[in-house]
Amino acid sequence: MTVTPDTIASLVIQHFDGLPPKRKPLVRDNGVHEWVPLSGIVAQGKDDKLTCLSLATGMKCLPHAKLPQARGNVLHDWHAEVLAIRSFNRFVLDEVRALSSGAVSSSPFLRRRRESELLATRPTGHGVEEGGQGLEAQGKGEQRQLWHAQPFAWREDVKLHMYCSEAPCGDASMELTMAAQEDASPWEVPESVVTAATADASQAFQTLPGRSYFSHLGLVRRKPARGDAPATLSKSCSDKLSLKQCTSLLSSLTSLFVCPSNAYIHSLILPASQYSATGCSRAFSSQGRMSPLAGAHRRESGGGYRFAEFAVRTTDQEFHWSKRSVGNRAGVGKGGANMAASNLAVAWTGHGLVETTLGGTLQGRKAFDAKGASFASKRKMWTLAIEAAGLLGSGMVQVQKALAASSYQEVKDSGLLEARRRVKDDAKAHALKGWVKNQGDDDFGL
Repeated sequence: MTVTPDTIASLVIQHFDGLPPKRKPLVRDNGVHEWVPLSGIVAQGKDDKLTCLSLATGMKCLPHAKLPQARGNVLHDWHAEVLAIRSFNRFVLDEVRALSSGAVSSSPFLRRRRESELLATRPTGHGVEEGGQGLEAQGKGEQRQLWHAQPFAWREDVKLHMYCSEAPCGDASMELTMAAQEDASPWEVPESVVTAATADASQAFQTLPGRSYFSHLGLVRRKPARGDAPATLSKSCSDKLSLKQCTSLLSSLTSLFVCPSNAYIHSLILPASQYSATGCSRAFSSQGRMSPLAGAHRRESGGGYRFAEFAVRTTDQEFHWSKRSVGNRAGVGKGGANMAASNLAVAWTGHGLVETTLGGTLQGRKAFDAKGASFASKRKMWTLAIEAAGLLGSGMVQVQKALAASSYQEVKDSGLLEARRRVKDDAKAHALKGWVKNQGDDDFGL
């Protein structure tokens, strides 16, 4: 089988098509046709076998003012790209649990790391890094030890691809956004936007424009939203995908179990109509804003992290509920009359989990109720990580201790995640300038 962008896109679309009607956009009683973005993660294994590991639809996020109410139960960002990645991490943690419990003896995607890998030394930009079991403070001229003793690794011969039915919001789609305006004249850009690199939390809502000031390029942006919508600090999908080229697809919790070295996106698949070569190069490539991270001293950042640039490829496949497909059926033009975005988000994993959320909470459940927590929520993922670590026994004492923290913030502050924090900080300082943390929902406990 020859793997092409079309075959990858078709597989994700096929899995979504197999879901029941209640998971899909509809035509409302007033005749308005709903559309929704779709994203999915596909693994390419031996003999080029393709497996869809996760998919998601959705295009909204939680207002910043509501974060303190979330308590780990509510999704912050359910844009399809972000939710597909969260669902992928749920798939990986479920795979870890299955291997750790003995439910399966092997995995097509994960392998156990050899003892020699856990003890190996390798050069980094800060001297020699040891992969053993300790963390020591770094002084001038001292050796820095970065923990990377995860028991599992993503298989070297399994590539990861990501399909998106719409251009990622933010910098990669600015040319498309400009082309869609009735008046594409550049907006006057206030000084607070121009100096986004110096932003702090108090200035965040002024310095991280969503759709606004679309002619100002290369910026880290908030999620696009109506001008009258509650403010959010969730970063655009372009920005989050750019950062994934540094941190891998693995989240903080998942990276406690799986070495990130091989878990990077190999290619990003977009519909041809949603691809701007200029925008994607600027947003994602080593020739664009990510160029400061492409230097030789950053190719291996320690802990298995590096800058791993993905290829952006195009497909002629069109998702049945894309904005263009629905618009054609509804007979609408640029104005969008008789067409609206779906309020629902769907998440699915290759382990058979599937759910629909509304406002970041399971459909039909009360907002912010723990019983309404998504399988990809912080609380559910933390709980699963603790279970998986317990199944691994005495070899995971450090991870068990980190996960036993009294708050989610303490877990993320663990010394075991220092390598991940360092690569994120490096990316934000040199390439994704102006990134302001979306804080307010990390002080909860289990």
